[in-house]
Amino acid sequence: MTIRIQSLPSARAARRAGALLLAGLLAQTAFGTSVQAQAQDRAALMAEHRGGTITLAAVSAAGSVDPMINYTAQFWQIFQMTYDGLVKFKQAEGTEGFKIVPALAESLPEPTNDGKTYVFKIRKGIKFSNGKDVTPSDVVASFQRIFKIKGPTTGSFYNGIVGADKCIADSASCTLDGGVVGDDAAGTVTINLTAPDAEIFSKLAVPHASIVPAETAAADAGTTPIPGTGAYMIESYDPNSQMVIKRNPNFKEWSADAQPDGYADEVIYKFGLTEEAAINAIINGQIDWLFDTPPADRLPEIGSKYASQVHIDPLAAFWYAPMNTNLAPFDNVKVRQAVNYALDRDALVGLFGGEVLAQPVCQILPPDFPGHVDSCLYTKDPGETWVEPDMEKAQALIEESGTKGQKVTVIAEDNAVARGIGTYIASVLTELGYDASMKAISPNIQFTYIQNTNNNVQISVSQWYQDYPAASNFLNVLLSCASFNKGSDASINIAGYCNKDLDAKMKQAMTLALTDQEGANALWAEVDKGFMEQAPLAPLFTPKSVNFTSARLGNYLFNKQNRWIVSQSWVK
Repeated sequence: MTIRIQSLPSARAARRAGALLLAGLLAQTAFGTSVQAQAQDRAALMAEHRGGTITLAAVSAAGSVDPMINYTAQFWQIFQMTYDGLVKFKQAEGTEGFKIVPALAESLPEPTNDGKTYVFKIRKGIKFSNGKDVTPSDVVASFQRIFKIKGPTTGSFYNGIVGADKCIADSASCTLDGGVVGDDAAGTVTINLTAPDAEIFSKLAVPHASIVPAETAAADAGTTPIPGTGAYMIESYDPNSQMVIKRNPNFKEWSADAQPDGYADEVIYKFGLTEEAAINAIINGQIDWLFDTPPADRLPEIGSKYASQVHIDPLAAFWYAPMNTNLAPFDNVKVRQAVNYALDRDALVGLFGGEVLAQPVCQILPPDFPGHVDSCLYTKDPGETWVEPDMEKAQALIEESGTKGQKVTVIAEDNAVARGIGTYIASVLTELGYDASMKAISPNIQFTYIQNTNNNVQISVSQWYQDYPAASNFLNVLLSCASFNKGSDASINIAGYCNKDLDAKMKQAMTLALTDQEGANALWAEVDKGFMEQAPLAPLFTPKSVNFTSARLGNYLFNKQNRWIVSQSWVK
């Protein structure tokens, strides 16, 4: 209880900081905006601004550099300019970024065979960064590799491909026979599905479906970059130091929508700086951008002195606390519900930086997202929105559970914001009667650590950012039975929760979306509420992206799908 009392004043201070940041930004006039870029011919812009080095920073790297394994917003942002799939989300500003465009395929094919077959014509003349031509055989091998390396979305994104069931059962012998068929002579790849899928292009547009050379080893590449087809290539990667990204010497722009040529000659991504050090380096012009959220106590300064360098962008995302439904005390639904009742989500918003930077939530689907219907079960006077915690109800549930006194450890990332949130959640658990503590581990490994059942994580702090704008991308990916894989670093159902009735309703919603999107969204709203009744996780808040850039960085474009488009900014 002592820790919790101490955390609340800092939350109020953070809210004041957020308000001051907003005040400073009201008068901002951004340097090198997209309006200026659109007013000039792109070739002229390239001639004027091409060259130089953009330097990025993050407290930590984000794990494997393998595009089929990595499942973080941090590196998916980088993969946009280094890898391509058959199709891709458009590399453009705002909601244009939700549009799917052909990438390595010449066009988006119309489905045949009652919506179960797609024939993609592969563009000619595209080379990997190692100089090898892209062929249909590479595409077939790449899809097989998704299963051979047991990628984190094999069971949720690609299990509808013919032959996927055999590949999931025996990954080493995966052929996707009859599912992905290449014809090098005709230059085509045919994908056959077991049933129509309204989201198939979205699933093919994310980095897990990147096309890599056929000879790429069927194992997690780890720190060894794999050749790609993007405008840039990852030359080297040391998660303890930096990533070096340079122009792909074999790249010629073949689609400005899918893979535009970039301005900078080189991108250096530095790891290991504290947020404080990185903010100071940006102010001094030594670094151009920080991935992590600036510390709350720096917001008034950067909002007032450097308003033109601050960009606040809304995200389809949420921070949440997954609770392991297979370990005590969270194998008891009353305990999970109690945690949801007890959390002061206003305090959590304050710890993140205040209401300018986040808003409290108590459901899974974010606001203004397909399938979202305002609903809050866990608040005083339950209704459409969160009001305040109900500690009396929470304590009553804990008494009924008979679990008081048990040891509980909260696992958080080792950065300022996540540590604060983890410490706060531990204080709430202490107040509920548990012997609670918080352990912070490197963000480079935390995400995979909390997924692996071998680590016996009881409760953790995590975040989820949309892969694509569909309700299934939150509910089906995070909580379906197929997303839970014991003993795997790629088990994105961190709560380990499996509800076959809700699974069936999700499949029904995905099928209905083929003919009735509104009806499907209504079903997704029911699923969202159904999961929250069982409370395998505690939603905390929906964040906004705070991007602080150097004074020398221009043409900042924010893509609603994949965030800041690094390749389309330039430096003086």
